[in-house]
Amino acid sequence: MAQSSFSNSDLASPRQNRYLEPSVFWSIRQGFPRWLAMAIAATSLAVPLILWAIASYAGWVPPMFLPTPTAVLQAGIDMLTQDNLIMDVLVSCGRVLGGFLFAAIIGVPMGIAMGTFYSMESLFAPIVGTVRYMPVTAFVPLIVIWVGLGEEAKILIVFLGVVLYNAIMVADAVKFIPNEMINVAYTLGANRRDVLFKVIVPATFPSVLDTLRVNISGAWNFLVIAELVAAQSGLGFKIIQAQRFLQTEKVLFCIALIGAIGLLIDYGLKWLSRQLTPWADQTR
Repeated sequence: MAQSSFSNSDLASPRQNRYLEPSVFWSIRQGFPRWLAMAIAATSLAVPLILWAIASYAGWVPPMFLPTPTAVLQAGIDMLTQDNLIMDVLVSCGRVLGGFLFAAIIGVPMGIAMGTFYSMESLFAPIVGTVRYMPVTAFVPLIVIWVGLGEEAKILIVFLGVVLYNAIMVADAVKFIPNEMINVAYTLGANRRDVLFKVIVPATFPSVLDTLRVNISGAWNFLVIAELVAAQSGLGFKIIQAQRFLQTEKVLFCIALIGAIGLLIDYGLKWLSRQLTPWADQTR
């Protein structure tokens, strides 16, 4: 009977002895050819552009709703040469940078405190959890009353749109630090200050960089809202101005320009993360 039981368990599942077939396209965190990655990325960008070109050049959609790529490119050249678009780009970048830096300076320490101390989580979590569901646009009239119509209002709008998400995402990253790391530090004689600055902050730093890289896209999204407040320059202002005169080609060029700037920032922050935290590449 014992011999029969051994035989059945040994032959119960023949699939246990099968090896997983290798796959390049569907491999899970096992490396990927760079040439294939670049080909897929080029295809993902080329297909929408081709469909846009076919629909616009064939006249399937009226130019007022979908101008041709040539018209959009020409509108961009005209804006660069005649409308001083470079200055608008610099102004918008300054507003995004100002609001986002303040959001990082306040949001990141708040998130570390919330993830580290239950007392700080009890203090900030109700406020953060409530305010983050309130639309930033609803605060625009109050912001105008509080700080006026100057650059401070625009920077404050960008700040409010990003700061709470920085805090929440950083707090979640802190909570993923294994308790064993903290207990080992205590065992080796560390005090609370040592645990915070020598264990928690270094372990969270890669996630903080990733959080900032993700949330800077939100800062650009709130830029258009910010430039509704009595703006006379900026990419958001150009979009709104072109919208009033149904200049769709200018709207599309400004949107594409914001996307290109955001893509450069994203790759720049990725490069910075690899330089500052090379040990975290395998976990990203």
